[in-house]
Amino acid sequence: MIVGCVLGGFLIDGGHLQVLMQPVELMIIGGSAIAAFLIGAGGKTAKATLKALPTLLRGSAYTKQLYMETLLLLSNLFGKARREGLLGLEAEVEDLDNSAIFQAAPKFLKDHHATVFLTDYLRMAAAGQLDPHEMDNLMDLEIETHHHEAMGPVDALRKLADGLPAFGIVAAVLGVVHTMQSVDQPPPVLGELIGAALIGTFLGILLAYGFVGPLANLLEQRVTESSKHLECLKAGLLAFVGGSAPQVAVEFARKVIYPSIRPGFEELEEHLKENKLT
Repeated sequence: MIVGCVLGGFLIDGGHLQVLMQPVELMIIGGSAIAAFLIGAGGKTAKATLKALPTLLRGSAYTKQLYMETLLLLSNLFGKARREGLLGLEAEVEDLDNSAIFQAAPKFLKDHHATVFLTDYLRMAAAGQLDPHEMDNLMDLEIETHHHEAMGPVDALRKLADGLPAFGIVAAVLGVVHTMQSVDQPPPVLGELIGAALIGTFLGILLAYGFVGPLANLLEQRVTESSKHLECLKAGLLAFVGGSAPQVAVEFARKVIYPSIRPGFEELEEHLKENKLT
């Protein structure tokens, strides 16, 4: 839509697309911006950014269906723990591939951070190493750490977006310098040179505000959704470890979900009844 509106408006106004084809300007802007990104981000953040970008082409994984799976998973785990004790979950968390409870939640298992988060705290609860208050504090620290690290690519992309207009100006200035060296040329040639120089500013601004900036915002949204998923698990775990019944603990987890994708009380109850593992 961005490309269509920009180029479409240009064509409607009588512009010619071949004027915009300036590979040298694009090399100056793109090459310099990528180099600056790699220098400023560092190896770890650069790799994380390159890994995260392809995921933005897909829809968000944090859908209502995922949360339904998550709540069903918690319900089955808490139900078994209530019947057999927390030690009864040891076989489930130590061998996820052969756990009927976890295998019933394939979407959840695709989220590595959430899977590790849940299984680690179930182990701690089973070992009796932490009381609910200590677990609460530790969960907060872990979620904050996860969020801070996941925001690294977001910050790197935003800095890249901030720098792109400046690199566009650099390309434009170089184009003007080239034009000034050609003042002996006829006006049509000078016009083409000036137009090519201005394309640098155009490309820098378009790339910054039309692509890189919005991608950074979308990635931040995905990071926030990931942290919210962990907060959902935290609420359910703390409620159960604190002595709440499985149904009540699951309700604690449900209440943390964003209202736009939160299943209703009766909807969830029906889902749990239909899919509960005996």
